[in-house]
Amino acid sequence: MCGIVGYIGHREAYPIIIEGLKRLEYRGYDSAGIALFDGTSLNVSKTKGKVADLENCVQQEIPNLGHIGLGHTRWATHGVPNSVNSHPHISNSGELVIIHNGIIENYAALKQELISRGYTFKSDTDTEVLINLIEDVKKKENVKLGKAVQIALNQVIGAYAIAVFDKAKPDEIIIARLGSPLAVGIGENEFFIASDASPFIEFTKNAVYLEDEEMAIIREGKDIKIRKIKDDSLVDTYVQELQINLEQIEKGGFDHFMLKEIFEQPKAINDTYRGRLLREEAIIKMAGVEDNMKKFLNANRIIIAACGTSWHAGLVAEYIFEDLARIPVEVEYASEFRYRNPVITENDVLIAISQSGETADTLAAIKLAKSKGAFVFGVCNVVGSSIARETHAGAYTHAGPEIGVASTKAFTTQITVLTLMALRLARAKGTISSSDFRHHLLELEMIPKKVEKALKAEASIKEIAYTYKDVSNFLYLGRGYNFPVALEGALKLKEISYIHAEGYPAAEMKHGPIALIDENMPIVVIATKTPHYEKVVSNIQEIKSRKGKIIGIVTEGDKTVRELADHVIEVPETLESLSPLLNTIPLQLLSYYIAVMLGKNVDQPRNLAKSVTVE
Repeated sequence: MCGIVGYIGHREAYPIIIEGLKRLEYRGYDSAGIALFDGTSLNVSKTKGKVADLENCVQQEIPNLGHIGLGHTRWATHGVPNSVNSHPHISNSGELVIIHNGIIENYAALKQELISRGYTFKSDTDTEVLINLIEDVKKKENVKLGKAVQIALNQVIGAYAIAVFDKAKPDEIIIARLGSPLAVGIGENEFFIASDASPFIEFTKNAVYLEDEEMAIIREGKDIKIRKIKDDSLVDTYVQELQINLEQIEKGGFDHFMLKEIFEQPKAINDTYRGRLLREEAIIKMAGVEDNMKKFLNANRIIIAACGTSWHAGLVAEYIFEDLARIPVEVEYASEFRYRNPVITENDVLIAISQSGETADTLAAIKLAKSKGAFVFGVCNVVGSSIARETHAGAYTHAGPEIGVASTKAFTTQITVLTLMALRLARAKGTISSSDFRHHLLELEMIPKKVEKALKAEASIKEIAYTYKDVSNFLYLGRGYNFPVALEGALKLKEISYIHAEGYPAAEMKHGPIALIDENMPIVVIATKTPHYEKVVSNIQEIKSRKGKIIGIVTEGDKTVRELADHVIEVPETLESLSPLLNTIPLQLLSYYIAVMLGKNVDQPRNLAKSVTVE
């Protein structure tokens, strides 16, 4: 959840760490801090607030900089957001300093034991307990820092990505991970440490991703040494070449990353199916599916596990897989899946969906399914992420970096990948005709241009947003494939504007939500041309009779809904199975503009972080 950055090398560490923290601020922005070693003194500055607030503090508090440093931007788990609970944390002796992403579950017991030995604590965090545990081990066992970290971590229960520095060893940083991501950028006689590669992509394209239960000793001017935490055995160092560049993570002239990412969707969808969708040959090529075709075709069912927006993409996939490939599908909240003793067999396939590839609950679902013998397939966006490594096979979405906390292009590219999978399996099973298959490929290939057309409604959507920006509640309705889109639209509005919103199947309106409808209640109805169209029109008439304000998402040229609705937003016509890719676009823009007009921080909504790497 938190973001960590470190540097050791020949450059000034401060600007690298500050810029790195700005790029990781999507991971948490309750508070921020930095520790710099100038060769003699360890200088620490930290504050409640954002990285910009930290910059002001550093200018006042740290006179000398240095070539070694650690930085942290926090999403609070243990202890309220304030300067005391901010990272980095220092040991009682003042010799050791740590930054940490994750949760130490047994910190309370460890803390009591350390207090009994004379240790004192300034903060309420689990992280301060960990650094003092490391110090205690170092003293008791009379070992070097690396060994002390290893011994201490074997006493810890929980998740972590840490970086630790010892004033007595000014040429090294110790790092370790379990359940939280950690990358090391390898430069010329210098090393960069970060939660993801974005803080160091302008300095090096070479990176090492630590696996779970691994630690590394990073020494200036020397090679990185990776070891297993449990038994201290050496691990081969696998250096990857990064596939992203600096331009991809800058705003590119847009006011917010979210708006940039909304408008990147035509390209992102095209990039996701490029090389996979070969329309002229009427072929879908996906190595992860082809190599494991028997697993899918012989599956009793597909279980989809995901959280948040990815769960909504999974709901869309349920319709697609069952409709086209005739394979039974169950969609599970990953956060609940592991706790209800689910029935999983060797004949099940689990599809895990996550933008970051680091979602803790989804990773736990993967491990549970694997322990039961199920085949596990990952759909994620980040190359080299934990889910990409933990699954048996998978497919990347190729959406490019998504910095805005509220997912947009992740949703549409996930649906694109899942649609390709369903179509390929349907063709293999013979549950789709050759002509219907070709028609789906043609329509899917046209989706990027149709998304571009849908985005041209931006100005009229902005006017609608202004009309309803001050309401307290929204209702979103959809049927069939577009029920999950209604859920996603409501989630977007909640996330970034803090307006209460609910998504419902339109047919369920009469089973409760209709009681909420009055002249002050805006209802977004997804009413594009589908087999359910007439029934949705009936729902709209019921809303209208109760004076509800109707915002209709309609197919171009629609006249019936236009006569009933207070506002309409047109999208191009497409197949029902592909309609979520278009219908979600105006809902994203509506949420964005309402939030902007309310003065909310669109890219960093309160209490949220981009990647939920702790439970």
